[in-house]
Amino acid sequence: MQLRYNYRAYPDAPQRGALARAFGCARVVWNDCLRDRRQAHAAGLAYVTSAELSRLRITQAKRTEERAWLADVSAVVLQQSLRDLDTAYQNFFDSITGKRRGRKVGPPRYKSKKDTRQSIRLNTNAFSLRENGTVYVAKVGHLKVTWSRRLPAAPTSLTVTKDGCGRYFLSFVVDTRPDVLPEAQTDTGIDLGLSAFAILSDGAKISAPRFLRRAERKLKRLQRDLSRKQKGSKNRAKARIKVARQHARVADRRRDFHHQASTRIIRDNQAGYVEDLAVSGLGRTRLAKSVHDAGWSAFVGMLEYKAVKHGRTFARVDRAFPSSQVCSACGFRDGPKPLHVREWTCSACGTVHDRDHNAARNVLYEGRRIVAAGRAETSNACGAPVRRAHVPAQRGEAGSPRKGQPTQAGFPGL
Repeated sequence: MQLRYNYRAYPDAPQRGALARAFGCARVVWNDCLRDRRQAHAAGLAYVTSAELSRLRITQAKRTEERAWLADVSAVVLQQSLRDLDTAYQNFFDSITGKRRGRKVGPPRYKSKKDTRQSIRLNTNAFSLRENGTVYVAKVGHLKVTWSRRLPAAPTSLTVTKDGCGRYFLSFVVDTRPDVLPEAQTDTGIDLGLSAFAILSDGAKISAPRFLRRAERKLKRLQRDLSRKQKGSKNRAKARIKVARQHARVADRRRDFHHQASTRIIRDNQAGYVEDLAVSGLGRTRLAKSVHDAGWSAFVGMLEYKAVKHGRTFARVDRAFPSSQVCSACGFRDGPKPLHVREWTCSACGTVHDRDHNAARNVLYEGRRIVAAGRAETSNACGAPVRRAHVPAQRGEAGSPRKGQPTQAGFPGL
């Protein structure tokens, strides 16, 4: 399986200038190639191949006066930008033809130098790890990196990213084998909420930290200061960076919380089942800010790829399953209930239920049924089968491996 490991980098002033040139050249190649393909499509011509674009927009463009500065950066950066454009087009074509599952993907768009996130992608021909702990990037130099953990194997690609608040990150893609944990004797159902972030089927609750809500007061002050600065001034640029840094702190804290909670659940349980919530729909309601602050989708994605990595069982229960309407004690369906009803009594057996705990228990039972039946579908509130969309294992941030596990094998360059 492939995992991605992120590390903070600290380039000096000349290296920041070289990275800025690399970001700009990759963006120009992307926009030039995208423009050629759009113009060919508008004129009714055939799809412009990658080989033709590479010859026109990279090889021959370097010989012209107006694009001679493309030779100042590594050719791998330019070629990889064209490959990324091909991947974007392929995802778009697969989406409109039905080969790609999930949400529809739109066509590629132009990139701007004002985008808050700039990045370049490199293969093993353009970077290497040195014995002194630095990372050499072609035509940039040796970047100082803070190694928070060891790489389990030699990386196959590198992405250098600059975020909105001016931080630089190195993201390595590593091919590694699953790190199977010792078998656990328990499984759990998870009900996600807002008053409590997650309620487990055994009654345990994970409180909602509400990182954005806690930072709102400072964010309002920083946004107010930003709005008072003159557009185009240096003071406005400084104020914008302050706002971006505060948002980055919120995102980092939320991501760290998700990693800790998901790792603890996967480590302590052999199987985990969670309800597939319609986050995009809830994000258009009056609860939008609280829903996005909770970050359910990122948390469920972490649970899924960590279950694959550590040899655990993971299943999603369809969002139409009436987990809050069914009594977990006798199985009687007691009907829908408003959100303000947090406790209710079953009219069949008289059991008093906590709404969230009862839903988590029902998610556990339904998840067990799905896994036992070996089917990728569950029943909705009307009893009709609803097929669940297949979601591959996430290839995002891997989290720190535990001590004593095979993935702790060090890399000689660190």
